[in-house]
Amino acid sequence: MNHIAPRTFALLLALAALAGCGIVPKKSEITLYSPRISAVPDPAWPRAGAQLVVMRPSADRLTDSNRIVVRPTPGEAQVYRGASWVQPAPDMLQDAVIHLLEDSGKLNGVARRGGGIAGDFNLALDIRRFDADYAGGDKPTAVVEVSASLIRNDRNQVAGHRVFRASTPAAGVEVADVSRAFEQALSQVAKEVSGWSLRAMDEAR
Repeated sequence: MNHIAPRTFALLLALAALAGCGIVPKKSEITLYSPRISAVPDPAWPRAGAQLVVMRPSADRLTDSNRIVVRPTPGEAQVYRGASWVQPAPDMLQDAVIHLLEDSGKLNGVARRGGGIAGDFNLALDIRRFDADYAGGDKPTAVVEVSASLIRNDRNQVAGHRVFRASTPAAGVEVADVSRAFEQALSQVAKEVSGWSLRAMDEAR
């Protein structure tokens, strides 16, 4: 028969009592947010007649994570506690652009790198900002800023470059309000990037 030493038994009883009283902290719960893209393709977009590879966007370490970044004051970056994106901002942007271009039907093919197509063009994106900025106000604004470069692969040269920015004020200070603001800002940038890419490819042919 196994015997528990008196001191060990006393320690186990103490830990059980602490847990029962709620003194031992429980694991904090995290609410996941997934901005829904409301943008739809514009029928006026030109047909590029090419294949496009949308590279995974680059971003700084904080942005390239599931954390939701907030700037309470200029030059200060924090993250919301108990809240997280379902996926990092680069993946959200890449998915949004690919889906818009797929749905447009204006390309012979569009995919991410390794998606099985030999792209005539590569779309390189760099996320400069993806944060909730108070900017001295009492409510935050969702800011999305992206630098886009279109590379023509047969000549290995840049066919176009542009910076896109969208700012959408949140209706309140709750994370749910911030997430809804990001839905609009991300949708706007994704649509502008998609339309510009098609026009740039059409002009470069």
